[in-house]
Amino acid sequence: MIETLSLPISVTARERNVLVRRATPHDLDAIVRLLSDDPISAGRGDVANEDAAAAYAAALHQIIGDPSNELIVASDRRGGVVGTLQLTVIPGMARRGSTRLLVEAVRVASTKRSSGIGSALMRWVVEQAAVELRAPLVQLTSDAARVDAHRFYSRLGFVDSHVGFKFTVTLPDSPTT
Repeated sequence: MIETLSLPISVTARERNVLVRRATPHDLDAIVRLLSDDPISAGRGDVANEDAAAAYAAALHQIIGDPSNELIVASDRRGGVVGTLQLTVIPGMARRGSTRLLVEAVRVASTKRSSGIGSALMRWVVEQAAVELRAPLVQLTSDAARVDAHRFYSRLGFVDSHVGFKFTVTLPDSPTT
């Protein structure tokens, strides 16, 4: 399904090119750094430390092995990871059986924000949804506190059309806090 994406590919972010490619296990530390560099994610426990390494490695392995999922990284000309996002193809019954492309965990390195990388990545996502995946709907959720991200997505043509709900499940083997 999602393996039909033609990768790697170079996309233009303002006047520089970034390479968009599938993440590999070698990218794990860079992806975790991007997640933990974000104050909201860090507040939810995304931290770049040794204690969390096994959990992140297991998640990456699961995502890479799932044909409905793709973890994407954007790298600069020196090969450094400057952005990431996860894509999930969701077949659906609603909208006459339409497929949805879900975008999650969009992050750009704090030193590279406002450089056009995020816009280039999201334009690429929308193009892939239409051309490669034949998914007529690209959807994402964004934490209510991410006001700048909301403006960013609106500028790209995304519409805040729904209200999302979450329920945190306490797993039997999780430590209580």
